[in-house]
Amino acid sequence: MTIGKKINIPKIEDYRGNLSVIEKEILPFSFKRVYYLYDVPAGAERGGHAHIEQKEFLIALSGSFEVVLNNINEEETVLLNKPFEGLLINNGVWRELKNFSSGAVCLVIASDIFKEEDYIRDFNDYRDKIITGKL
Repeated sequence: MTIGKKINIPKIEDYRGNLSVIEKEILPFSFKRVYYLYDVPAGAERGGHAHIEQKEFLIALSGSFEVVLNNINEEETVLLNKPFEGLLINNGVWRELKNFSSGAVCLVIASDIFKEEDYIRDFNDYRDKIITGKL
């Protein structure tokens, strides 16, 4: 895996159930926003954008889904299906989330608050910014 990086989240096992904790030492960025995706209909896709500055960490809290990462030079698909493992996506990487299982919940920890101007929502614009060195 070269575009995204999987990071293990500490898991505390107990006969009463497991517990995982994300503290500031786990992620290579400070986070300002946490949100989650759920009830994604069969066949629907999420993402379909890149961020200019924002970094994100995605976790499948329940179920599974695939994250397709693209940086123009390479593309990789990462399966997320463990609540104690997340995917770090740096800024400047195109992402698409798809193949959500029934009941899947995707937690996203983001380095910044929502700013529309940080999004690149058209793949051709993204490709042009990469090729011209503007991203």
